[in-house]
Amino acid sequence: MAITGDTLARIALDAGKLIMEIYEGDFDFSRKGDDSPVTLADEKAEALILKALAEADPDLKVIAEEAMAAGEMPEHGSRFALVDPLDGTKEFINKNGEFTVNIAIIEHGRPVMGVVYAPALSRLFVADAYNSAWQADAAPGADVPAERTPLRIRKAPEAGVTAVASKSHRTPETDAFLEKYTIADIKGAGSSLKFCLIAAGEADLYPRMGRTMEWDTAAGQAVVEAAGGRVLTEEGAPLLYGKRERGYDNPYFIVYGGVSPV
Repeated sequence: MAITGDTLARIALDAGKLIMEIYEGDFDFSRKGDDSPVTLADEKAEALILKALAEADPDLKVIAEEAMAAGEMPEHGSRFALVDPLDGTKEFINKNGEFTVNIAIIEHGRPVMGVVYAPALSRLFVADAYNSAWQADAAPGADVPAERTPLRIRKAPEAGVTAVASKSHRTPETDAFLEKYTIADIKGAGSSLKFCLIAAGEADLYPRMGRTMEWDTAAGQAVVEAAGGRVLTEEGAPLLYGKRERGYDNPYFIVYGGVSPV
């Protein structure tokens, strides 16, 4: 069975239901070797996603955040999946709702399909092909919605652009980059929602001058590129995936909606 955008949406909605059951109770968290927090929700959601992907496509190799933290780095070819079962663990712990389930399919270094699901906000974003993306409201565990709104970046407003900046990772480099543009507004958003706000035409620019891992960004990149946006490194090259020699970390990058690089 070939994996489709609807397959990824189904898996993300099920993972979201499991995550919300833990979110709404009392939970503890521990710290991984890099001092980043991890909860039972991260671990259980990843297990669910890995099982569902294996059922949908037994040959698909998966690079997943928690498995990688445990030292599991499977060999893969030009097609593989990247999974972050709970992107925005800090947002999850702080209970601000801005965390997501991220699943992306990579082919030849490019994210060609992906889902970003924010279960606490019931917002689902899906890229089902290179130039086709949609969003919908969907409660955790609900059916994959039939009512969908196509995602498309907007033309940058003449009065100034809306930038998205991380709530927990703002850097002086980010602020220096934003000075190149006429900024009308800066929105804060957690996790990969920043990509999705641009895809939905709610923002125009997202510079990320800080460390990210491939599983943090692949699904969001799939969504924003399918909506007409671009994700480029500081040098203007496409942000690519499968950087095994770097341990799957990313260089700094910028997400452009209807804005040209300057």
